[in-house]
Amino acid sequence: MTYFEFLLRFLVIPIIIFLVITWWDNKNKRPTPGFQNGRAVWAAIFVHVLLAVTYTTPWDNYLVATGVWYYNPDLVTGIVIGYVPIEEYTFFVLETILSGLWWWFLARRIPEPAQPFQSSKNGRLIAFGVLLVIWFVFTYLFFFGGEEWTYLSIILFWALPAIFPQFLFGADILWHYRKLVFTAIFIPGLYLSLMDIIALTDTTWSISKEQTLGILFFDILPLEEVLFFFITNVLIGFGLTLMLSTLGRKRFDDWKSNKFKGLP
Repeated sequence: MTYFEFLLRFLVIPIIIFLVITWWDNKNKRPTPGFQNGRAVWAAIFVHVLLAVTYTTPWDNYLVATGVWYYNPDLVTGIVIGYVPIEEYTFFVLETILSGLWWWFLARRIPEPAQPFQSSKNGRLIAFGVLLVIWFVFTYLFFFGGEEWTYLSIILFWALPAIFPQFLFGADILWHYRKLVFTAIFIPGLYLSLMDIIALTDTTWSISKEQTLGILFFDILPLEEVLFFFITNVLIGFGLTLMLSTLGRKRFDDWKSNKFKGLP
């Protein structure tokens, strides 16, 4: 199976299905209680696509350049930007669109939390502090740990700084919408992990055994790959929830009116 065949079967087709559902929901004016709707969602998804391509490109090029993962040259077009085939950049875009449409699908169907929202600046600081400690640990392992820690540590070294501002701004908002957030992350993370088994079996791409811990699911799927798919959906699910929730919008407006001083 070529890389583009993988993308067509497992990302493009689900995207088309969710586009049809989205069109139907829009036609019937199905609301998103507690969240902005319509063009605001499309704009937020577009912003996340830009961020995904911009933020992931140098990291992914490093992975390929150092052999953490590598692709089968017979199963790609041969169009390469840097060290990475064009199919990989296409994957960044398609995963973000698919996860964004899934989030929108859920936001229209999961009711607003019954309990009132409780703002907690201390809670946000604690969540950020815990995340910061984890980042320091895996940064140390990336630079000074054994080779087997490479893929796991570089995922967290790369991804956690993008979650820092999300936690500082709205960890309490994310907790308030935890049912939506969990479902928005878990289902696409699980789906893409299972689809990865097919790609690894067909050698569409491969993962270095030396630069991973050797913890495999179904005797082929590395723990690190599962973490990658889940943490990318964390970034998308967190981001869309904070950007589009009325709680997040109000907090941002209050912060803006205070000339962006201090924590909102």
